[in-house]
Amino acid sequence: MTNPPPLKGIRVLDLSRVLAGPFCSMTLADLGAEVIKVEMPGTGDDTRTYPPFIGSQSSYFMSTNRNKRSITLDLKTKDGQEVLHRLAARSDVVIENFRPGVTSRLAADYETLRKLNPRLIYCSISSFGQTGPYAERPGYDLIIQGMGGLMGITGEPNGPPVRIGVAITDLGAGMWATIAILAALKARERDGEGQYLDISMMDGSVAWMTYVAGNYFATGEAPPRMGSAHPSIVPYQAFVASDGKSILLGGGNDRLFVALCKGLGLPDLPKDPLYMGNENRVNNRDTLIPLLEKRFRDRPRDDWIKELEALGVPVAPVYTIDEIFADEQVRHRGMLVEINHPELGSVKQIAPAIKMSSTPCLIESPPPLLGQHTDEILRTLAGYGDEEIKSLRTRNII
Repeated sequence: MTNPPPLKGIRVLDLSRVLAGPFCSMTLADLGAEVIKVEMPGTGDDTRTYPPFIGSQSSYFMSTNRNKRSITLDLKTKDGQEVLHRLAARSDVVIENFRPGVTSRLAADYETLRKLNPRLIYCSISSFGQTGPYAERPGYDLIIQGMGGLMGITGEPNGPPVRIGVAITDLGAGMWATIAILAALKARERDGEGQYLDISMMDGSVAWMTYVAGNYFATGEAPPRMGSAHPSIVPYQAFVASDGKSILLGGGNDRLFVALCKGLGLPDLPKDPLYMGNENRVNNRDTLIPLLEKRFRDRPRDDWIKELEALGVPVAPVYTIDEIFADEQVRHRGMLVEINHPELGSVKQIAPAIKMSSTPCLIESPPPLLGQHTDEILRTLAGYGDEEIKSLRTRNII
């Protein structure tokens, strides 16, 4: 027997757009929160224009906006701000990812809204945070991957820095924001008051440096780019098989190294003093890795995987996106789902990653059409009558 999702009864007013904020609010919505997505009339979230499209709908937009209702609202107008204030007074959480200072001009800043609702939890997501010398700088994921440390350690040893292929600092900021909002909701239960949350993409990226920073603190040396290799474990990286496909290998201890060498037909290699113990393997990777690379080129990828899996060695292929969703584990975990869209019919979605036994995440509605729920929200939550709604629409406020 399942219970209502954990955030049932929590209302989120989502002023964000593109990725970091929408990913956060979608996660909250999957957990049961009611999310009202506020968008500009006529255009909406920037990502509604991002190709490729399924029918008239952006696949990018649909990937991060399910389980939400959409209201269009021009926050540059006094009447639009009045609508926002009415909604904020009846909400638990506000999320925004404008550049610092913009919300003050829109009368949508924390100080304005907290006067209407002292219990409000207000979360700002930005590139560099709300304070400091870079606070007003524009920033994209690419910029933050570079300045936050990720690109400095990503790429082949003799090649240029490489961006991680997904906008990881945006998504990470959305995850940090989700954690912060959940913690603030818990604190509000105890203290009875809301608070302001300042989430920085840069801070989140720096926080991920963990053991990389630890190595630097210990040695004073900046770590080099190492491709898929690991600075503290050898062998732990990708190798290319005879068919040109890559195989990932994690030989994290002596037992696994012995099993690996047995599978590769190199049983004497673990007895070599150069490679006895992980520290020696790390110090002598320049001679060990070429030996393994040469051996891996003798057989196709899948043959090696079958051979090494039987010996308990952690191995895996490098998947392309189509292979991910064909994988039996991904399908068993229910990570690919189909939902019904009012215009498009059945559309594919990535399911929530959070699995809960008694209060599971739910996908109850598809990504909304632009302004799909404007009238409904104005009537039921903001107290507007039909004539008032008509007037707002005539004046392009909605």
